[in-house]
Amino acid sequence: MIRFLPILLISFIYYNVHAQVASTYSISFEKAVHHEATISATFSNLKRDTVEITMARSSPGRYALHEFVKNVYNVKATDDKGKELNISRKDPYSWMIEGHNGTVTISYTLFANHGDGTYAQVDETHAHLNIPATFIYVPELADQQIEVNFILPENSDWKIATQLKLQNDNRYHADNLQYFMDSPVEIANFKKHFFKVKGQTINVILHDHAASEEQFDTYFENVKKLVLEQEQVFGELPRYDYGEYTFLACYMPNATGDGMEHRNSTMIPSTRSLSFGGNEQNIGTVAHEFFHCWNVERIRPDDLEPFDFQKTNMSDALWFAEGFTNYYDALSQCRTGIWTQDYYFKDMIRGFNYVWTSPGRAYFNPIGMSQLAPFNDAAKSIDETNFENIFISYYSYGEMLGLALDLSLREKDLNLDDFMKLMWTDFGKVQKFYSVDDLHQTLKVYAGKKFADDFFTSYIYKSGMPDFERLFNQMGVVLKTNEDIAFGATVRFQKIMRNPKIGSSAYEAGLQNGDKLIRVGLNFIDDNTDIASILKNYSIGEKIPVVYERFGIRKETQLMIKTETSYDIVPLENHSKQFDENMKRKRREWLGSKL
Repeated sequence: MIRFLPILLISFIYYNVHAQVASTYSISFEKAVHHEATISATFSNLKRDTVEITMARSSPGRYALHEFVKNVYNVKATDDKGKELNISRKDPYSWMIEGHNGTVTISYTLFANHGDGTYAQVDETHAHLNIPATFIYVPELADQQIEVNFILPENSDWKIATQLKLQNDNRYHADNLQYFMDSPVEIANFKKHFFKVKGQTINVILHDHAASEEQFDTYFENVKKLVLEQEQVFGELPRYDYGEYTFLACYMPNATGDGMEHRNSTMIPSTRSLSFGGNEQNIGTVAHEFFHCWNVERIRPDDLEPFDFQKTNMSDALWFAEGFTNYYDALSQCRTGIWTQDYYFKDMIRGFNYVWTSPGRAYFNPIGMSQLAPFNDAAKSIDETNFENIFISYYSYGEMLGLALDLSLREKDLNLDDFMKLMWTDFGKVQKFYSVDDLHQTLKVYAGKKFADDFFTSYIYKSGMPDFERLFNQMGVVLKTNEDIAFGATVRFQKIMRNPKIGSSAYEAGLQNGDKLIRVGLNFIDDNTDIASILKNYSIGEKIPVVYERFGIRKETQLMIKTETSYDIVPLENHSKQFDENMKRKRREWLGSKL
C-alpha cells in the first residue's frame, strides 16, 4: 500500500537529505578521443581553514598501491564566488588550499586509458570509470553525502550503468565516500537484460559491439544459471542496498581483461567479444565475481575494514576470501552444467600441480601468502623477485584448501556449502567482520573441535598437504602421482626465462634466469630445441655437461638428471569398473546442481 505524505513533510525531507550533500562532481568527455575527461568538484560545508584535497592511492578489491594521481593535471581552485585560490602540494597525492569561505571548487583533467577493474578508460567508445582512479576527494567530508553528474557527449547514444543511486536524469548519489569509491560506472551504448529473484533485480549490462542478440541471450542465460546456483549455497541472495545487483560486462578490444567485485555490482571487462569465444571464456569471471557479493563483500575480513584509500590494505584471510571464491567459481560452473565433470577435473589439475609442487610452501603458510598480496596484486616493481620459488597465489592456494576442506567434511557427511552458510548467517548477514581465528572457531562449531584444530594446525597455520588420494577416492576420483624427468626452468629461444625451481636440476647446476644455453649433453641448442625431450635420453642420476653463456661469457657446469613430481586427476569410471553406488551418490552431492 502506498502512503502519501503531506507536501510540507516531503519538502522537509528533500531539503534535509540534499542539504547534507557536501561533495558534488560533474564529469564530461569533450576530449574522449584523447582519453581525457574534464572534471569539476565542489566541496562545501568545510570546517577547517586549510582544506586537504587528495587522490586515492588504493582501490577496493585491490591490495596494492596504484598512485592514481599521476593522471591528474590542469588543477585549478576557486571559492564559491569564483575567486581563484592558491594551491600547494602537501605530498605527491594531495593539494592544500587556504583562504576559502567554506566552499571550494576544483577543476582538473583526467587522463584515462586502462579499461580494467582498477583504473579508468575514456575514449570514443565508452567511459569506463573506477571511482578511486577518477575523482579527487576531501577526507574531511568522508562521512557526508556525494552527488555526481555525468554529462554525456552531445548526440551520443551513451547510457549510464552503475550501482550508485539514481537521483534524476544523469545525476547519481552516494551516502558517503566508502560507497562512492566502491561504485564503478560504465557509460556506453550498451545492451541490457535483467531478471528478478525474490523481489530483487539482477541487471546484466553488455558493452560489446560485435555480439549478436542471440549471443547475448546465451550469455544471459548462463549468468542466470550461476546466480541461482550460487544462491543455493547460502540459501538466499544478500539484500542489495537499492534492490539491484549489476554485472558491468565490457567486452571490447580496447578493454583490459579483469574482474573486480563491488558491494552491489561487478566490473568484468575483457578483450574477448561474445562473438569470439567470450561466452565460454568470460563466464568464469562472472562466476567468481558474483560469489564475492557474499564472500568478501559481506562475509568480510576485519583487517580490510574500514578500507583505507591512502595505503595498502593487507589481509591475513585472502586464502579464504579469494581462494574459496575461486573454488566456488569452478564448482558453480560444474554444478550448472556450463562445464562437464570431465572438464572440471581437467581444469583442477593445473591449479593442483601449481600449489602442491611449489617450493613456496616451505617459506609461507596460506596466511603468509595472503600477506604478500600488496606486492603481487596488480603491483608493479622494476626489481626482480624470487616469487617463482617463494610465492603461491592465494587464489590457487585457497582454492585447493577449499577443495580439501569440502572433501574432508564430506567424509563426515558434512559439506563446505553449509559451512559457508554458517559464515553467512553468523558474520555476513549481520555485518560482523571476521578474523582467521573466527574462521577456525566457526569450523569448530560446525564440524567439531578436533576436526577444526587438525585442519587449521596442519593446513592454515602450517603448509601441509592433505591426503588427497584418500579424499578423492570417496568421490570416485583417482589421484595419480607422476615422476617425470624435468629441467626445472622455462627455456625460450635458448634463454632461461625465469628463476629455476628450487631443488631442480637447473637450480642445483647453478643456472639462473637470463642464461643462454649453448649445449646440453651432446645436443647443441637452438631456438626450437625442446629441453625436456633431450633430457629423456639420459638416465635418472646421470650427470651431463651443460655449456651456457652468461653476460657474454661462456661457462660450463654439470647437470644431474632429476625427476619432478606432477599429478593427474582422473574420474574412476574412465578406467575402472569400481565406481560404486556410494561413490556416485557422493559425487552427485558434491558436483550436482542444488536447484
